[in-house]
Amino acid sequence: MVDVSAKAATERVAVAEGRVVMAAKTLDLVLAGNAKKGDVVGVARIAGIMAAKRTHELIPLCHPLPVSKIAVDIEPDRARSGLSVRATVKVTGPTGVE
Repeated sequence: MVDVSAKAATERVAVAEGRVVMAAKTLDLVLAGNAKKGDVVGVARIAGIMAAKRTHELIPLCHPLPVSKIAVDIEPDRARSGLSVRATVKVTGPTGVE
């Protein structure tokens, strides 16, 4: 890993966006909360938060950082028959967020 010990701590923010596309019928089930697996959107939000906290374990040579904020916003996108997902992570440290 790169030595970042001489770098000053600064506030850093990373944002990632994406879409999950599915059949319209599936989107209806997900939004109504009637999927067999339960609250799909809620579970996806929690999974995203947990994954952000473990990024340093999943990406080689990534520094473990004390995360200040993780937000996973999931909004329905009926025009594209899916969900829009936006993840935001904030840290204060000597290196950025992946």
